[in-house]
Amino acid sequence: MPVSPQIIEQAAERLWIAEQSLQPCAPIRDIIPADDIESAYAVQQFNIERQRRAGRRISGRKIGLTAKSVQAQQGVFEPDFGTLFADMEYGHGSEIPMSRLIKPRVEAEIMIVLDKDLDQDTVNFSDVLRATGFAIAAIEVVDCRLTNWDIRIADTVADNAAAGLYVLGASPQPILGGDLANCAMTLRRNGEIVSTGRGDDSLGHPINAAVWLARTLKKLGTPLRAGDAILTGALGPMVEARPGDRFESHIEGLGVASVSFSNN
Repeated sequence: MPVSPQIIEQAAERLWIAEQSLQPCAPIRDIIPADDIESAYAVQQFNIERQRRAGRRISGRKIGLTAKSVQAQQGVFEPDFGTLFADMEYGHGSEIPMSRLIKPRVEAEIMIVLDKDLDQDTVNFSDVLRATGFAIAAIEVVDCRLTNWDIRIADTVADNAAAGLYVLGASPQPILGGDLANCAMTLRRNGEIVSTGRGDDSLGHPINAAVWLARTLKKLGTPLRAGDAILTGALGPMVEARPGDRFESHIEGLGVASVSFSNN
């Protein structure tokens, strides 16, 4: 059973202040239980609605905790999700000001963008394939609002799954005919390989992650719609981003996404 609305608001306010001030806060597990995922999503949604009232436009969703090793580490056995806003998006080759972030880390991912709604009662794999307009190499810049990334599952869910910013690659591709499971990923920082993986490191296939998300959001009454962008989960370990760093992610069949971080 979720905690009271007053407790939800108290936890949401702590995270809101941290995000607005770019000053990290203490974990919220002194307010809600560390494993209370239902309450954590209520905290997340409280702040999402606050952002919408402030004029931000939702552009899609991100999926986290897609790797089995990370699930085991967190003591959970399903992914989580967060909300993406349009002003989080950067294009290939952009420079991101570090002043927008607290303590960012970078992940290489496959993003899909829908051109049809996914509002069926039970969304399946082929539904997602038919609804996808294109896939594209992407970089997610995750940014935890909690001090020193000191998180448990409820902390990260409440913190909008550590959604920070995201970068779209240079070469969107049609999804049919590609092999998103076996595509290799290489992430370089300043020319040095810092993370590797494959498409099947995200729940066995990135589309499996999107199916989970579509079903979850349908149950919540907020189904995925045409135009939504979906970050389908990290394909390798995340890497710290430092001022002056340049990252380049190459995903086989989907090309390159690159981004640099300014010194201010």
